[in-house]
Amino acid sequence: MSAIIPLSAQLINLCASVILLLAFAMLAQRRVMQLINLFALQGLVLCLSTLIVAVTTGQHHLYYSAGLTLALKAILLPWILHRLVRKLYVKWDVESLVNVPTTMLVGVVLVMIAFNVAQPISLLSQTVSRGTLGIALAVVMLAFVMMITRTKAIPQVVGFLAMENGLFLAATSATYGMPMVVELGIALDVLVGVIILGVFFFQIRDQFDSLDISHMEKLKDG
Repeated sequence: MSAIIPLSAQLINLCASVILLLAFAMLAQRRVMQLINLFALQGLVLCLSTLIVAVTTGQHHLYYSAGLTLALKAILLPWILHRLVRKLYVKWDVESLVNVPTTMLVGVVLVMIAFNVAQPISLLSQTVSRGTLGIALAVVMLAFVMMITRTKAIPQVVGFLAMENGLFLAATSATYGMPMVVELGIALDVLVGVIILGVFFFQIRDQFDSLDISHMEKLKDG
């Protein structure tokens, strides 16, 4: 007779599955504003997942992690990116080096690899969210694919932030998150990094009248 999965574990797995689906949606998205909105929604679901783990396990520091995720990933960073898009007068679609069907096929293969790699590791974990470790690794891989297949700067930054979401989910899955000091340090680094990249975007646009990073090769050739 198979063991009954607790309701909390089912809800956590559901949230992780939604995060994975949003990662695929971001990988296929071709509009920059919708891409940012998907990232915000992924941050919101990640916050909800962390909150469920906190309520289930009584790990009080996860309440702060959930609040930090909500404030940073679902509200502040999307707001900053939306302002950058408006100020830069970005009207273009998200351009990719690889077409959507091929990208999605690569994504499916990476998900299968992630689940196979994470399976023996998750068996060693005793956390209620250990079943989401494979999904977390898959989210990291999909975000990495999004970074390397995009030609514009803003979608690459969104891919980097989505990768950080996957790493946070992996930390919650394996060890109920990182120490609060570490999480605050990472959050501050990410926020400062996005602000610096915003300044960098304006420099690229002023120099090349475009945010296509392929133009950076002109500096190397020069």
